[in-house]
Amino acid sequence: MSQPTEHTPERPLGRTVPTSADVARLAGVSRATVSYVLNNTSAVRISEPTRRRVREAAEELGYVPHAAARSLRAGHSRMVLLPTSHVPVGPLYSRFFNDFQWALRRLDYTVVQYGSVGLEGEEAARAWAELRPVAVVSLGAVQLTGQGVEILKRSGARAVITLGTRHVDGTHALLMDQGRVGEVATAHLVETGRRTIGVVLPEEPGLDIFSGPRLDGARRAVRGTGATVVPLPLRYDEESAAALAGRWRDLGLDAVFAYNDEYAMLLMRALQDAGVAVPEDTAVVGADDLLLGRLLRPRLSTVRIDMVLGRELAELVDRAVREPEVPPRTRSLLASEVVRRESS
Repeated sequence: MSQPTEHTPERPLGRTVPTSADVARLAGVSRATVSYVLNNTSAVRISEPTRRRVREAAEELGYVPHAAARSLRAGHSRMVLLPTSHVPVGPLYSRFFNDFQWALRRLDYTVVQYGSVGLEGEEAARAWAELRPVAVVSLGAVQLTGQGVEILKRSGARAVITLGTRHVDGTHALLMDQGRVGEVATAHLVETGRRTIGVVLPEEPGLDIFSGPRLDGARRAVRGTGATVVPLPLRYDEESAAALAGRWRDLGLDAVFAYNDEYAMLLMRALQDAGVAVPEDTAVVGADDLLLGRLLRPRLSTVRIDMVLGRELAELVDRAVREPEVPPRTRSLLASEVVRRESS
């Protein structure tokens, strides 16, 4: 018999993977009872002492349920899939994602983020379906189609929910009116007398699904006013902001809607360093109403966005999973209002 080497570590002898049958023997119950307890099945009434005995036996043996086997038996998992090609950046969305995932965990779902770079349409749906999720929550970075939704549902997904700017057949759609954000911000600048208004377009991947509609909204706001909109590509770094600020006077801009508060704060600092006074020479408006924007001098004007709460979305997922026969619904989100402070 060959000796173990540093490249072939020796496996511990006599160690076996514990099974639900082992837990059942130790707890003195049936395997079905073990399954009911460890899978948190509410349809079967089991006494608390029995539940405690099963959990203690499972802990003693180091047993955990086999998620893949459970999925095969049920035809789906307790997995909620969050496909992403690029996760939106920023504290507002980070807080939303954290709240959403915590709420789903409390409802006994497993949240899995799936990197979908390079996948589109039905190809993406097939890749997601291979994991047999019980629900898919698409955030709009990958554009689902009606056929893709059918692929997911035939593979066992009980609910498909989309957050984006358009409705997709067969899904519970939460429509986010990003254009309204740009429209109210720009309308505010026009009302305060500004006439040449820059609109920041972040160059970071994945943000065009937000920035494009916001630019469209800004253009709607200036129609018939005599004001003009100038798109301003900007990376989220000091060098890019300084370069843009250095061209500011040549561009003739007297205001800017800076996409969100983070880009607004970055650009406002660069403008001040370049000798462009805020708001005297240029008014600045962000979006998201972050606390840090209120601590700046001048305090940052912003668009306050009424997003869906993570807890509300988790409850929608759970309801759609439990009631798959309920027809999909469409709901509009993202009411927006300007909060005027010193920067505009």
